[in-house]
Amino acid sequence: MRLTLRPSTLRAGVRRRFRRIVAVVAILGPGLIAANAGNDAGGIVTYASAGAEFAYKMLFVMLLVTVALVVVQEMSARLGATTGNGLVSLIREQFSLRLATFSVVCLLVANLGLVVSEFAGIGAALELLGVSRYIAIPLAAIGVWAVVVLGSYRYAERVFILLSLVFLAYPISALLGHPRWGSVASNTFIPHLSGSKEFLFVAVALIGTTITPYMQLYQAAAVVERGGTASDLRAIRIDSVTGAIFANVISMTIIVATAAAIGGRGPLNSAAEAAQALVPVAGHSAKTLFAVGLLGASLLAAAVVPLATSYALAEAVGAERSVSRKFRDAKLFIGLFTVQIFIGAAIALAPGNLIKLLLQTQFLNGLISPIMLTFILVLANRTSLMGDNANTPRFRVVATICTIGVGALAAFVAVQQILAWFGVG
Repeated sequence: MRLTLRPSTLRAGVRRRFRRIVAVVAILGPGLIAANAGNDAGGIVTYASAGAEFAYKMLFVMLLVTVALVVVQEMSARLGATTGNGLVSLIREQFSLRLATFSVVCLLVANLGLVVSEFAGIGAALELLGVSRYIAIPLAAIGVWAVVVLGSYRYAERVFILLSLVFLAYPISALLGHPRWGSVASNTFIPHLSGSKEFLFVAVALIGTTITPYMQLYQAAAVVERGGTASDLRAIRIDSVTGAIFANVISMTIIVATAAAIGGRGPLNSAAEAAQALVPVAGHSAKTLFAVGLLGASLLAAAVVPLATSYALAEAVGAERSVSRKFRDAKLFIGLFTVQIFIGAAIALAPGNLIKLLLQTQFLNGLISPIMLTFILVLANRTSLMGDNANTPRFRVVATICTIGVGALAAFVAVQQILAWFGVG
């Protein structure tokens, strides 16, 4: 028997498919922003440094880090959707005051350093375009503050997503740069690791810039801000996983593009060197394109990092926390955001080496990441808190392995660094 579909039936089917597509696009937000905010000034420089110094060898590390990022971002989003609270609120409620205070102090130290590095990245980007950092940084600080505080949250979120699109230049450059694809595949799926201090330092920096604590804070808080609940978990998971994978594909193409251009020459010494990775895309305009990408990445994170910190501290004391509120209704939250913006900008105006600053900042985040991962894992395991949305036994094993692995590497390298300060090893 032959079936024929009426035009009305076909139109209805098309409409259903269109609605599904719109629904998927609509939910892309907090996960995409949180994960791509990790591809900030420090992220770009760290990935470029990995490619410049070790060529393709860090790709296997990035594959493992991608798995860990997917796991931790999904847990963070699930915690926010299930409980209706951000991470620091949950830590305050579920752990002792000392542990909550310890977590907040760690976040403050790491995040304020990141805010400084974002404005340093803005200054470096605009210096490549011929604009003095003493003009660029103050204007950027005022602009970021105005977009977040004076605009609506949804408007700011759209701006963040648009800024993240600048990263698309890197996969194009990786394709046009004629990398050794056999080596790329081999180094991605087969370990080519080194025990040198330099390799391990960059590996921890990669963890720090990819699984940055503020990304988890922002992920959970933004899900709550958007009104996400346990009934939205499927959509929220899609957003979290998609954002994490998309961000790390971009990160790995930065390594590939840089390795193809200047891999094996040694540590990255300047932003201009990193710009050589974009020569296949932009030719003589590579420096300009890199500057635009660095500027967009820095502006994105310059807004997200202090937002995440403000959410965390406001949660710690139970204060109002929303960019949708007026200053009189959320004085602590908006005040903290403002102070971070202008302290970060002021410190970034001081002379210093951007590359070293950014790498050290990411390394510091790499040391702090296991602390936040442990809190998140314990919270997501608790059925008394999460009910049926707690980690399943299989997920719990994977998340535990990720947390222990990251923590062990960070601890080992930290001990190496401490011994080096005392002239041992």
